[in-house]
Formats: sequence, structure tokens, C-alpha cells
Amino acid sequence: MPLPARLRRPVRRSAALLVACWLVPALLTWQTPAHAGGDLAPSQRLIVKYREAAPTGAVQARVLSLDRTRPDATDDDEAPVRRAGPLSQRHRLSLRDGPPVGTAGQVLLVDPGQDGQAIARQLAADPEVEYVEEDRRAWRHAAPNDPLHAGGAGTNPVAGQWYLRTPDANLRAAANLDNAWSISTGSADVVVAVLDTGVRPDHPDLVGKLLPGYDFVSDAYVGNDGNGRDGDPSDPGDWVVASDRRTGVCADAALDPSSSWHGTQMAGLIAASTHNGIGMAGTGRHVRILPVRVLGKCGGFTADIADGIRWAAGLSVRGVPDNPNPARIISLSLGGNNACSATYQSAINDARQRGAVVVSSAGNEGVAVGDPANCAGVIAVGGVDHDGHKSYFSNLGSRVTISAPGGDGACVALSCLYPMLSTVNLGTTGPGASGYTNGTTNRAAGTSYATPLVAGVAALLLSVRPEASVAELTGYLTASARAFPAASGDVSTCSSVTTSAQLARCACTTATCGAGLLDAQAALTRALATGQAVATIEPSNTQVDPGTTVVLDGGRSRPFGAVRYHWELVEGSGIASFGSNRTDTAVTTLDISATGMVKVRLTVCPTSAPTCNTQVSGSRSSTVMLRAGDAAVSIASADRGNTGAGALQPGWLFGLACAVMLLAWLRREPLRLAAQDA
Repeated sequence: MPLPARLRRPVRRSAALLVACWLVPALLTWQTPAHAGGDLAPSQRLIVKYREAAPTGAVQARVLSLDRTRPDATDDDEAPVRRAGPLSQRHRLSLRDGPPVGTAGQVLLVDPGQDGQAIARQLAADPEVEYVEEDRRAWRHAAPNDPLHAGGAGTNPVAGQWYLRTPDANLRAAANLDNAWSISTGSADVVVAVLDTGVRPDHPDLVGKLLPGYDFVSDAYVGNDGNGRDGDPSDPGDWVVASDRRTGVCADAALDPSSSWHGTQMAGLIAASTHNGIGMAGTGRHVRILPVRVLGKCGGFTADIADGIRWAAGLSVRGVPDNPNPARIISLSLGGNNACSATYQSAINDARQRGAVVVSSAGNEGVAVGDPANCAGVIAVGGVDHDGHKSYFSNLGSRVTISAPGGDGACVALSCLYPMLSTVNLGTTGPGASGYTNGTTNRAAGTSYATPLVAGVAALLLSVRPEASVAELTGYLTASARAFPAASGDVSTCSSVTTSAQLARCACTTATCGAGLLDAQAALTRALATGQAVATIEPSNTQVDPGTTVVLDGGRSRPFGAVRYHWELVEGSGIASFGSNRTDTAVTTLDISATGMVKVRLTVCPTSAPTCNTQVSGSRSSTVMLRAGDAAVSIASADRGNTGAGALQPGWLFGLACAVMLLAWLRREPLRLAAQDA
């Protein structure tokens, strides 16, 4: 039924104003499409790397308008590469722009019904294109879902963090962290990037241990946080139900009604607050985590992960503010079952050139190592059980670099043998209370869990040898690895043939499980030159209350009794002070007066030096973070991105004002329209 004439003009006016309110913000603020690629199968995303030197008349990589919502944008700033339109015209295709990749590439989105592989071959022949490859999916390497994880009744036979203990006849795979900490407890100056599902920053064992990170998940549906890339790497949950699988981007995802909180678990294994009177200990103790979100509701894509690797290492990524806290260790507990792609290899090469060690899980399918762990230069980590034999799920083969505890994975009734304890959130879908994994209600096993142990030990190595190269750090880990136990009884030797799955416990060899078993103490001992100074800080507590005193003990610094000491406050001068306490002794005290985060540095120097500070030749320093009171710490970067929650960008401020004007106008010219559906 047509509207009366007296209502047609108001309707047209309101419609025009509504369109303006929607369109202008979109023009003022470019962002990743809210569901870029969400209606496409994974094979319909292509990564295109353009040649650095394009021929004359080539399509410009730069667009005319800059993203003025970024505080660091300049006239010389290059906007993301967007060449879908010209390529579509030239090749008579229907392509759409996806997110940028690296400095001269992007994701191209292929419309449904088209042959993605044929289009890739066509684009690869273009003179402006260096290479084209599928933007493959990666998944978190979580505990395998198979009959060995059966239900029933029972109790957990092993309590606590068995994987950190001194190895013995009952725990042959334990990583020897208890003894390693007598050499180094890590330094807060060492940054480990965790590329995963993000983190829950409110976990009490992670507060104060997280640096401002970034969310690189470009697809809003996968991100599950209402937008694409932004400056908030918090994990909103990654549960998958049947309705999710009706979307193209999640069509091949496994059903999982519970969120994994996978990144929170990995962060805790590396750097959970230690000696704070609660929870668990982190492998690297005082080191800090850079959370980089690259996985979401249905895994993640190569393009996002590659950009996350570069950004974590301190390299620039188009459209993203530079990382002020570059990581020397990059931990990846994720992957697929593909050969290493050019996109992955390029990002890893770039990170290594910046001095970053890349550590990645081998995978949990009992086959050859998948990507990105099989890329050149990556420390690929296999999983072993408490006895030092290959965990039944672990991938294996010549590409494994070293093996570390990943849990036995075998469960009897409700109880799993030798699980991996770590930080976790207890929310089923969205975030809930904080907690810890165990062998019953929150089970944890997989090469995902072995990887952060290796990353944490690498961080300890950097704490004592900050000048070490990537090759040297890798060598310290592999040369110090303990020998695998031999086959015996019902445990046969692992086969070096990886064409069929070996989902069984087997005795490792250097041909199947890497150099040997991770040994933190042996690695640190090997890294230390004779007589080299090492600064080690042992606070009486890392979680303190205002009005109390913290004892800072540097007595384990090396060479024992043959160094000068210098304590200083790096951050938190309004929160704590040394007062009249001496700052040139092995042990001192710090008075806490307010709530907040405090950073303390200890420098040790040769006794021959007249004074001691960080400029003295032969000096070594270490730092520790102390949390005073209930200090809250944000992990969002200064620029939360165009779509960051809570950020009001200029375009959307216009839209908000426009909407207010529309509502006011409608109040003057009311329309009585009946709705057929509520």
C-alpha cells in the first residue's frame, strides 16, 4: 500500500539523511571490511606479493587519502596496498581488496563460485606480481580430540608443574628449570611475543606481565570482537557452534562449544608471575609477554600471522602503529599441515634478521611437521611425555629441532596423566573467572604446551646473553639437550617415515624428535662464558601491598662474591623508594608506599671498576617488575586502531552527530509506520 502524499517527502528526507549518516563515516575512515572474506571458503583468499619495482604505468600502491585517524600518519605515509580493482579490470575477474600483507602485498578476495586456483595461476603471470599463493588457515595446536580422552571417574595422579622439575628416573623429560633458576630468573627487559588467540589480561598471574600488544585478526567474524584489526589483543573467546559452520569462513572448523583461552595458557607457561604467593610459576619468571592476536573463532590466516610475526619483531606493518617493545623471542603454538609458504618464510626471514628467535609447535597429528614450524630457521618443538618418549600425538621427523614436555595425553576415566598446568579462563564461551588447567576439568596436552617451555628457556638465555645471535641461542638449546631414553619393553623406536600417522607413544631418536630433551640448566651453563657476570634478582615477593617492604636479593649473581652491585628504580619512583637503604650491596630493601607497577634494575660489575652502572665494561643487568596493590594494567596499544572498541574516530563522530540530528528531525515530523515484524 503506497504512503500518503503528505508522508512521502518526510520519508525521502529521512532516507537521504540516513544514507548520509551511514556513508560519510565510511568514506572518512577506511578499515578492513567488517566481514572481509567471511562469506568465502578459505581457498578463496589469495596472498599476492607485488614486485618492488613496478613497470611504468603500473597501478600505484598508494591511495590518495591517508588514514588520518592514526596519530602517526603523515603525508609520506603509505596507505595499504589495494589493487583489486585494476587487476580485476585487466584480467576480467571479480576480485575484492583484503588486508595488506607485509610492505608490498595484500590479500585478494575471490567471489564465490570462481576457481581460486585458476585465478591464482592467472595472476601469477602478471608482470607486476612476484608470487601468488593461497591464504591458508592455521589452527591452534591444542589437545587432540580422540578416544584416549575418554570420560569416567578418577583423580589426577600428578600434581603441580612436574615439567619444570629436576629430571630423575620418574620424570626423565622434566626441563630442569628448578636448577636453571639458580643461574638466572630472567629479566623484565626480555620480551617474548605470543602469537595466538590473544590473552585475558585480568588473570592474576598475568597482571603486570603483559606489554601493549595488537590484534591482527582481519576478519571480523573470526575475530569475534565486532571488528577487524585493532590495538586490543584481549581474547573474547573462540567457541564454535553449528551456526558458525554455516558461514563460509568457518565451514571447515571443528565444533567446540567451549572457548580454548589458548593464548592465555601459552602466556602463563612462559611468564606467569612467580613467587607472588598465588598460582603457578612461569618458565622465564621475570620476562614479559607481548600479546599478538592472530587466531580467532575459526583459526587464523597466513596473512595475519605473517604480519603479526613482522610486527612482533619490530618491523613496520602497513596501517599499524610500530611496536615500541620488539620481541627477541616469538612463540607460535599454531599451524597447519602444509609446506612452508613464501609468505611465512619471508616474514620469518625478516624477523630473524632483526635478531628474533622464532619457536613453533610441530603439530599434533603424528605426521611430518606442518607449517610454519617446517620453515627454514624456525625452532620446531616436538612433544614428549614424562618418560621422555614421543607423546602419542606429537608430529615428528627431520624438521623437529628439539623436544620438550607436552603432556602424556593419555587419560584414564576423567583423569589425564601428567597434564600441563597453566593459566586459563573458566568461561565457557565469553570470559569468566580466572583459573588453571589440570588433568580433570580443564585438560591440557599438546606440542602447543612444549613450545612455550622452549621459548621461556630461550628468554632466560637472552637474560644472561643479550648480545647472543639467533644462531647462538639456537645452538645453546640444541647442544645442551639431553639424550632421549632408549626403546624398551612395550615402547618401540619411532619410525622416520612420516607419510602415515604414528599416533602412538614411541622412543625418540635424533632423526625423529630433534637434538634431544630440553634442559634449561644445561643450556644456561653452556651459554655462560668463564667468569662472565650475571645479574640475578630474587625478590621476597613480586606481589606486595603499600606500606610494606620488599627484600631484593642479588646474592646469586655471578661470579659469586666477586662483583660490585648497583640497585636502581627504573619505573615507579612515586610508588617505591630505597630510602636510606644501601644500593651497593648484594641484598637491599625497597619501601612500597602506593599502588602501581615498579621496575627495579640490578647491575653487577667487575670488582676492579671504581663505580658500577650499565655503562661499565663487563657489566650485566637484570630487571624485575613488582606489582604494588591491585594495580590494573592495560594491554591495549596507544592506537587501538580504526575499529578499536571504545575509540571514537572523526568519521563516526560525524555519524553520531548526524544520527542525533535525524532523531530530532523525526520528532518534529513524526511518521506512523506499521511494522509487519517486531
